[in-house]
Order: sequence, then C-alpha cells, then structure tokens
Amino acid sequence: MKTILLPTDFSDNSWNAIVYAINLFDYEPCKFLLLHTYTPIIFQTEFVPVGPAQFGLGDAIKHVSESKMEKLLKRIHTEFPNSKHQFETSCLFSTLVTEIREITEKQRIDYVVMGTKGATGAKEVLFGSNTVHVFKNIKCPVLAVPSLFEYEQPKEILFPSDYEVSFKEGHLNPILELVKAYSGRLNIMHVSYGYPLNEIQEKNKRYLEDYFKNEAHIFHDIRNENVTDAIDEFQMKTKVNILVMLNNKHSFFENLFFRSTLNQIGFHLNIPFLVIPSQQ
Repeated sequence: MKTILLPTDFSDNSWNAIVYAINLFDYEPCKFLLLHTYTPIIFQTEFVPVGPAQFGLGDAIKHVSESKMEKLLKRIHTEFPNSKHQFETSCLFSTLVTEIREITEKQRIDYVVMGTKGATGAKEVLFGSNTVHVFKNIKCPVLAVPSLFEYEQPKEILFPSDYEVSFKEGHLNPILELVKAYSGRLNIMHVSYGYPLNEIQEKNKRYLEDYFKNEAHIFHDIRNENVTDAIDEFQMKTKVNILVMLNNKHSFFENLFFRSTLNQIGFHLNIPFLVIPSQQ
C-alpha cells in the first residue's frame, strides 16, 4: 500500500492537487495523509507581550482547522468513493515545510503531492516558495500540480536528463510505475551543445535503455538549446502529460531552481511536475 502525503490549506489550488492524486492512484491501495499546518499571526509578532495561548488563539485556530478538515474529508468521500483508499488527517501548529520534512523522515512516504500556486499570485510564477523548499529539502518524490490543471492520464511522460547521474532503482522506479500503470510512453530528453557523450554519460544512458527495455520509450537528443527552451518546444510538438526530473546536485536541475534562474521553468510549464531526489 502506498502512503501519500497531501498538504492542504483548504484552497482551490490544494483541492486540485488532492483530486489529481486521488485520480492518479485510483487503481491501487493507498493511504492518504491529509496535512494542514497553521501558525497564528500574533505568534509571529515580537511586540505582543503574551503568547497566543493566553488569548486562546491556538485552540480557536485549531478548532477552525479541524472543522475545515472534516468538511474536506467528507467532500472527498462523497466525490471520490474508492474502497482501495484510506484517509488520515492531521492539523498541526507548525510550518508546512518543517512538518513535511518531519513526517517524511519518520514515516515511509511514497509521494508528497501539492499545489504549486505561488504566494504572489502572479500567473507566471508557477512554483511558490513552499514548493521550492520542499523540492530542496524532502527526500522522497514530490509531485507539484499546477492550480488549473485538470486531471488526465500520464500517457506521455517527459524525462530530461544530462546522463550525469549514476541511476539507481529508487530513482527510476516511480517513473516505471507510471509507465506501466497507464501503458504510457517515456520520452527521455538530452539537451546538449552538440558535444559527444563522455564515457560516464554513455554508461548511464545504457542503464536507462536496459531499465526501460520492456516499456515504450524513446530517446531525444536536442542540441544548441537550454533546458527550459527545449522543454517548452517539446510540449508544443508533443502532448506531454507529466514532466519528471531528478533533483541532482550540480546538475541542470539545481541550476534551474536554486540559482539565478529560479522559477524560469514555471513561465510555460502547465503540467504536473514530479521531482525525484537523487539521494534517498
């Protein structure tokens, strides 16, 4: 049975991610952990002489959170009845990223599925700060779902790779599961400036070929483009349903998200994005 963590702030954005997760894993037994975290604003203010507990704020906010969670759970059971699915709920006085990290370290979580709408509300910024922090700090696969994306089966999966990673089963098994479950096709994309692969890259590419030999897959060698442009152009030519990347330090993934090009890929990416940590 898979265990899937679903953070929620009770917004339409987080509901959309929950709907996607329930549909994506419709075919197999799953335990979904619904998580809501809250921090009273007054708790963050240094000028208040007494703590929130003395105002009863903690209890009041907890009660509101638990009430909303109960309504959310009822809605899920009403709209998506599935005997294969179990749900647990948790409302905690904490910060979201901290709690996700603690849960994923203490429990075996197969996926974290969350919405991606940024705090600014700007349409061009796909990944909010929470999502980026989760990408960086959580050691399990994270699936980020755009706020307006309507569920569709992942028949075409795009997997850009620089072939610099010594792939392990833990890196590739989530991709293999998707391909098998939906009889999909894996598009493995390598972006370069025309230089031949070195010995390590050739070895890692051969590993991919062997690992996916029994499934539909195709290699794409795209030259003289940066990764974001290549992804954008590929999406225009091929109906991609999900993008998968390996979060590997010193790779193009890190360059995309954790340096000056932060959020660059979010300008045109409007499909779910699965990030798999290289260290598990």
